[in-house]
Amino acid sequence: MEDYKARILASIDIELPSLDRILEPTGAGVRGDKDLNPDDWVDPKDRPDLRLAAVLVPIIEHDAGPTLLLTRRADHLNSHSGQVAFPGGKVEPGETPVDGALREAEEEVGLDRSFVDVAGFLNPYETGTGFRILPVISFVRPGFSLTAEPGEVAEIFEVPLSFLMNDDNHERHSVFWRGKRRAYYAMPYQGHYIWGATAGMIRNLHDRLHDGI
Repeated sequence: MEDYKARILASIDIELPSLDRILEPTGAGVRGDKDLNPDDWVDPKDRPDLRLAAVLVPIIEHDAGPTLLLTRRADHLNSHSGQVAFPGGKVEPGETPVDGALREAEEEVGLDRSFVDVAGFLNPYETGTGFRILPVISFVRPGFSLTAEPGEVAEIFEVPLSFLMNDDNHERHSVFWRGKRRAYYAMPYQGHYIWGATAGMIRNLHDRLHDGI
């Protein structure tokens, strides 16, 4: 695990970017839905209402190998119901993205932050709904207990990081949406359909690690 941990630390951004950099209008260095849909995208400078969000990307340090902690959103939610997601959400006024990601993880799945070591950051990820999400990479020591918040989370599960970092498991799917064909990454795993922004952020980590693990 230590060798793998060193590879991750060498591949991610260690310093927390400023809010100005995360929300920078030209979108320099930003990943997003546009990655697979370059011709169907609104220029960020034409959309001044970008909103800041953060997610915790929790890498669980099991002796048998690292896993990634994910959730399935509750089916009754008004937006993104039933979808696989990282713990996270909007960053509240006065919070840093790290504060927001840790708070959301505590609220959504009961992950005690004393088990969490924040390691660094991926590229901000922009969604078609106008959010800039900062993925906060963290290493999580086993021994914690989790409780899903039923108002937000239907299920908590883990996926081996080796599966998610394997390019063979990165499928490209598409859907006809708002009159256009839109492509997205999908990583189906044991009945869980990991796709959209969550899969896009996982793909970003994969790309930073180059050939996977």
